[in-house]
Order: sequence, then structure tokens, then C-alpha cells
Amino acid sequence: MILRVVLLFVVCGLIWFVYTQWVIHNKLSDRELSHSDVGIVLGAVLWDNKPSPGLAERLDYALSLYQAGHFDSFIVTGGLDHPSLQLTEAQGMAAYLIERGVPSDRILLENQATSTYENLRYSQEIMNEHGYSSAIIITHRYHGARSLEIAKFLGYHDPVVATTESKVLNMAWHQTRESLAYTKWKLEQLWITIGLQG
Repeated sequence: MILRVVLLFVVCGLIWFVYTQWVIHNKLSDRELSHSDVGIVLGAVLWDNKPSPGLAERLDYALSLYQAGHFDSFIVTGGLDHPSLQLTEAQGMAAYLIERGVPSDRILLENQATSTYENLRYSQEIMNEHGYSSAIIITHRYHGARSLEIAKFLGYHDPVVATTESKVLNMAWHQTRESLAYTKWKLEQLWITIGLQG
């Protein structure tokens, strides 16, 4: 009986893993980008108070979209990775963009978020404060489906996620880890929904 229960859990776990990988690879349809009020760049780790190579890829892609006229202002979002760092993710991202010619008054900082859900929730609050109604959410491809799902859950108006592939990240690791992150998000979504209904 114990063996059967263990086997059932293993099989269910494998089915769920396959499903999450399907979501990661197939639930984000490419859309033609139109003009939006703001580009939201989702944060990632800093190295020595500067964007890591992976985060730099997101920022470079966001910069290319900005230069192409797809949005007029940035929201860079992410809190403090570690107490030893001097800058939040958002501060490091803003410095990177300013060094590449983006005027500082075109960059809004969200310095508190510690998860993708918080990235998007706190960025939504900044959008509301500044009267922005549309956004392009910018991240890596493996992270796009979860980001879009969270944006829809939060009530973003017709959210658009623009993604870039990575040449520097270990994608086997990040795509596998994304299954865990997606599972965490679904549990968090359930908890929030139950709380709202209560």
C-alpha cells in the first residue's frame, strides 16, 4: 500500500512537471507589438551591484524596444537581493539604462518586489499613480508564460509580454526551475483567491 501511494505521487509529479513544461513552452503566443505607455522590465539578480549577464539581456532587449518607439517610459522592478548589496535590482537596472542614454526622468523604480507576482502588482500601482493604462512586460522567454498569467490575474488591461531568448543562462536549469516557480505561483494564486472569497 505504501509503495502504491509513493508510486502514485511520483506519477502525479511527473505528469505535473510535463504539464508545466508545456505551459512554459506553449502558453505564450507571439504578438505584434503596438505602442504602450510603459515597458516593465522584470528584475533578476545583481552581481556586485550591477546587472548580471542574464538581467543585462533583458535590459538590452527593453532598450531596443524603447528605441524602436514601442513605449515612452520604463518601470524597472526588483528589491534588494541580499543585505550585502548597496543597490536594489531596480536601482542597478536604472543605472544600466542611464549609462546607455535613457533620461532618468523616463525611468520609474519599484524597489520592494521579491517575486514576479510582487514585480507586477507593485508596478501596476505605479502605473495607476502615473495614469498609465498599457504596458509591455519584458523578460526572458522561459519566464514569459507565468508573467503573462500573473498580469492577467492582476487585471492588467490586455497585457503584452515581450520576451528574449538567452545566450548566457543555463536554460536546462532555468526551464526546470521554472516548473517549481510555476507550481509556487499556482499555490499562491489559490491562496489569494481563497482569501478574496473569504
